[in-house]
Amino acid sequence: MISHLENIESKLNEFEDIIGYKFKNQKLLFEALSHSSYANEMKKSHLRSNERLEFLGDSVLSIVVSDYLYRHFKHLPEGELTRVRASLVCEKALFEFSDQIRLSDFILLGKGEMRSQGNKRPSTVSDAFEAVIAAIYLDGGLEAAKDHIMRFMPDNIISKKKDSNEDYKSILQEIIQRNPEENIEYRLVDESGPDHDKKFTVRVMLNSNVIGEGTGKSKKNAEQTAAKEALELMGYGKK
Repeated sequence: MISHLENIESKLNEFEDIIGYKFKNQKLLFEALSHSSYANEMKKSHLRSNERLEFLGDSVLSIVVSDYLYRHFKHLPEGELTRVRASLVCEKALFEFSDQIRLSDFILLGKGEMRSQGNKRPSTVSDAFEAVIAAIYLDGGLEAAKDHIMRFMPDNIISKKKDSNEDYKSILQEIIQRNPEENIEYRLVDESGPDHDKKFTVRVMLNSNVIGEGTGKSKKNAEQTAAKEALELMGYGKK
């Protein structure tokens, strides 16, 4: 009979074959694929969830994509570069990229999350996608992470401009940056619901003043909704 750990090792090996990267420290990949619900059920093993790796992966993804756009699209102004980047690193794009490596099949979930098909939820999958990037970065360095990320960049990358207007955070940031003394901050003010159906409420602050509030099934979605509300209040509503 195959033990749980043997089954996990088999899944990790299969995923390495799919992404074409062999980990020197496979524990990093194990952590990257471990949802908080799974980590909570594995408390005795002291396993950490992928949340910290997701935090790091978000930054690695941003710098790699930013560097690529800066070097290859020299005719684009800063505002357009920001919008193209936003369309490539948003939750929707990462969820689509994840299909190429069947990531949802390898995410480790707690029993409740498995019953509710949490591995099909865009926020869960996109967070795991960023966590895998961080795991590769920590294991093999920036070049290894870059090689992994660039395989997902579409050939018609510049057409992503058309979809980028949906990234309200980037649009708001772009507007606020025109006044260097202004400062934008997103604050999580409420978190409710079980692991498989959480809701997050975020406020966007301008110099400590609330200018928008949003609720969503992930922190990123809530931030986007808050930024959209702020834009509408500032007279930049979608036309």
